[in-house]
Amino acid sequence: MATVAEEQGAVAVRIRGVRDIRAVRRAVRIPVLGIEKINDPVSEVYITPTLESVRRVYRAGAQVIAMDATERPRPRRQQLANIVAAAKDNFDVLLMADVATLREGLNAAKLGFDMIGTTLCGYTKETEHYKGPAFHLARQLVREVDVPVILEGRVHEPDHVRKAFDLGVYAVVVGTAITDFEWLSRRFIAACPKASDCRAEEQSPRAVSEGRGAFNHGKRTMRS
Repeated sequence: MATVAEEQGAVAVRIRGVRDIRAVRRAVRIPVLGIEKINDPVSEVYITPTLESVRRVYRAGAQVIAMDATERPRPRRQQLANIVAAAKDNFDVLLMADVATLREGLNAAKLGFDMIGTTLCGYTKETEHYKGPAFHLARQLVREVDVPVILEGRVHEPDHVRKAFDLGVYAVVVGTAITDFEWLSRRFIAACPKASDCRAEEQSPRAVSEGRGAFNHGKRTMRS
């Protein structure tokens, strides 16, 4: 999938997990933005949450490392400022801040992050009421910080990409709309008439068969 993205003009790929980062780094020439997701029972921060996770992603070959830069407590009581300082001192890598609010974005810029993404807007308690792409946050960040701003999160339509660049962002990350085959399948299946709404003999067996096939294929792909 990463090689196809590169062939079609993507300028970078965001990859999760040490094993996949290593594999993709060998397969593409464009920059790899790496993350590691860790679930911790005492912290809501899970995107590259610790210095140890930053080190693993760096050693896997990522040229850019993204991490949660929200104000939430981190695992092992680590402090974001200390992680950024240590990463800057020890690793030759760019750092991307995944934030949810303007306040967090401003703080990330002060800490020395090289770029700021709207990734977590809509995924924290303070911002959970936001459902679509965080255009409002992108607009604010573009005006207030001097580092590149990246729109990420629920970018599902080409028009979302166009609007983001009209706002002045540096780049746009598209995830689910490209990589989640199950989500893609559901969008098409949801547009089909429900069985209860029409007689069985009026349904096209060919269409139903292809719809099921696409859905099942999506599930298999997500499991691999």
